Amino acid sequence: MKQTRPERRQGQAVVRGSLVPQSTYDQRLLDTQGPADWVHQDPWRVLRIQAEFVEGFGALAELPRAVTVFGSARTHEGSSDYAMGRRLGRALAEAGYAVITGGGPGVMESVNRGASEVDGAVSVGLGIELPFEQRLNDYVDLGIEFRYFFVRKTMFLKYSCGFIALPGGFGTLDELFEALTLVQTRKVTSFPVVLMGSEFWGGMLTWIKESLLGTGKVAAQDLDLISVTDDVDEAVRIIVDADLARSKQQLEELEAAAVQEGEPQ
Repeated sequence: MKQTRPERRQGQAVVRGSLVPQSTYDQRLLDTQGPADWVHQDPWRVLRIQAEFVEGFGALAELPRAVTVFGSARTHEGSSDYAMGRRLGRALAEAGYAVITGGGPGVMESVNRGASEVDGAVSVGLGIELPFEQRLNDYVDLGIEFRYFFVRKTMFLKYSCGFIALPGGFGTLDELFEALTLVQTRKVTSFPVVLMGSEFWGGMLTWIKESLLGTGKVAAQDLDLISVTDDVDEAVRIIVDADLARSKQQLEELEAAAVQEGEPQ
């Protein structure tokens, strides 16, 4: 078990024993009912947002291939979901991937914990300012605490080659459907999305098939964007296979470009 606290990045970090303000940066940014002087401060917020992007890009730019894993912060140690997350984090690390989580407790902690048990692994936590107590878990090697959800979401996607969702609540669903939308609209390419816990996700998948596909709200091929499994090894294999396919495609594109450049004009 790692005893050192994670490296902290971000001026407004939430540390053990402290509470974030009841009014968060996100709330003040989005609140149109607040004091009038906030309106005049919005242009200055842009600079703060820009700085947060720069901080995240700088901290994460040299990560190895990474996989983002999401799940409930309310999952307790000793539960089957916690155990699955720990096995998953370890398996991803053994396969050579850094793991990225939201850095909090529950499933996030379990995944970071599993990765931390592998020598040389990189366990990343991307925290967020919340209106209640929150801190990075003890198994994060590199931690960044963000003020703005949309900046944090960008980091999750930009530095990952795959997305795995364990059972979770609104936050997990938010990230899941955002990732699916980006893949569906080809804003990101070759990005596998894996759901772990077939019993937990079964009702949602049935609803997608009956209510969305059944009424033409999504296409049949959109369902192929989602893989469901209860097997940690299979989840990792899905990530690895997609990663290899992406690398092969990139190599073929480079070779084709080289041939084209060598052709007489």
